[in-house]
Amino acid sequence: MSDFPEYDEIHVISDIHMGGNKVDFQILRETKRLANYIGWVGQQRPGGRVALILNGDIIDTLAEDIHGYVATDEAIATVQRIMKDASFSNIWKALADFVKLEGRTLIIIIGNHDIELSFPVVQRLIITYLAGADQTARARIEFCTTGAGYTCTVGNAQIYCTHGNEVDAWNYNRYEDLAKVGRRLNVGRSLSPSEWYPNAGTRMVKDIMNEVKRKFAWIDLLKPETSAAVGTLLVLDPSQASKINKLLPIVGEKVEGQKQIDQRLSAEGFHQPSQDAAIPFTADRLLGPNLKAGVLGATATDTRSADDMLLAAEKSFRTGAQTVLTANSTLGTPQLIWDSLTGWMRGVGKDEALRRALKDWLEDDKTFDISDQDDTYKQVTAAVGSSIDFIITGHTHLERAINMGGGRYYFNSGTWIRLLQFTEAMLKNTASFKPVYDVLINGKMETIDQARFDNQPFVMDQTSAISIKEESGKVVGRLTHVVGDGSGLPLEIKKFPE
Repeated sequence: MSDFPEYDEIHVISDIHMGGNKVDFQILRETKRLANYIGWVGQQRPGGRVALILNGDIIDTLAEDIHGYVATDEAIATVQRIMKDASFSNIWKALADFVKLEGRTLIIIIGNHDIELSFPVVQRLIITYLAGADQTARARIEFCTTGAGYTCTVGNAQIYCTHGNEVDAWNYNRYEDLAKVGRRLNVGRSLSPSEWYPNAGTRMVKDIMNEVKRKFAWIDLLKPETSAAVGTLLVLDPSQASKINKLLPIVGEKVEGQKQIDQRLSAEGFHQPSQDAAIPFTADRLLGPNLKAGVLGATATDTRSADDMLLAAEKSFRTGAQTVLTANSTLGTPQLIWDSLTGWMRGVGKDEALRRALKDWLEDDKTFDISDQDDTYKQVTAAVGSSIDFIITGHTHLERAINMGGGRYYFNSGTWIRLLQFTEAMLKNTASFKPVYDVLINGKMETIDQARFDNQPFVMDQTSAISIKEESGKVVGRLTHVVGDGSGLPLEIKKFPE
């Protein structure tokens, strides 16, 4: 008998990102499909043992109107709002129906956008919402929120599921600090905002991205967590130049995040990073080569570095010293003229600047190569022992199916949010990018959803799921796409063993 839970089959999805009380802040689109897929999973293997694993970022409190970076006193109200939101309520109903079925188990794994799931008060709320007073149904819900992931078996195969942010220096969770918050809430004590210091990815989303997202809803669809993404944010919203002093430490803290925090068992103190730590990133390093070429090559007479230009712009913006010019084709608006703010990118149109920034962002892009051994694959597989036959992650929003050799396999369960794919043809030159730019600069999610290029929808119709089943005496893993209304057999993309 195994030391781990045993199933006849499991189904894994991740990165649903239910959240946002405004339509343009909601990046999950296929809600009906997801609800029907949950119902379909519930009907598999009658009389057998079936698990549905939600592998992190199930809700998205970073898209909610909360005070600070983590919902503590607001946690119950925030999660209740998400569950009752008309956009998501059918999904929660499907989950409630699922846990009422005999032989079904629902496993909820923490990610980095739903850290409030680690609080006991939130777990009790969700269990009661899904199962009410039905003790059998309540026992079919399991939370994995300590960073240990979830291990189970199907047939003779051992499966390990983890969100994947554990190896991401932008987005790692400090689990002991989360446990301390849970203890505070359990004993009726609040958390001072000064006690909670978020990771770099959370600060990027809350301090920078959410402001840009209010005008350009699509920014969330690119998962901008690379240093070159800062250039794109600056191009889209020049007022972000006023936050350069925030951007530099945020990106610098990504490096600090490489060093795991010393987590002491205490309900009192919380880790605070050193305010005197050296910042290893400069503005020059935040800009990618294509955008920086436009910055430094804009004028032969200006010998300042990008650091000097950006920091001067930040000072100018803070003091209100910029000169007001009339709107023209260069970066800016009548209220905030890019040239007067920064003194760089002269003669480069807004569309060309954004094209350059996106080229930097997506350089050597292997986003949609399911066999690409990205950093999450390398770091997670390096940390997992050889007894694990199937490893399943999420977090990157990029589905993967990789044969590790020796009868071992790796999957990434992708995402259910909208995905945008920028092709080389789109970014080839200013002319090819102009129609794409017109859609992006409109900013609205509805416009993005309706856009088509080269007879293909701009938003990919790709909702991913992993299944691992025992079939004819062997264990088979599949990367699939849930299609149509979600009530039918998912489309197989890759199967292991082949």
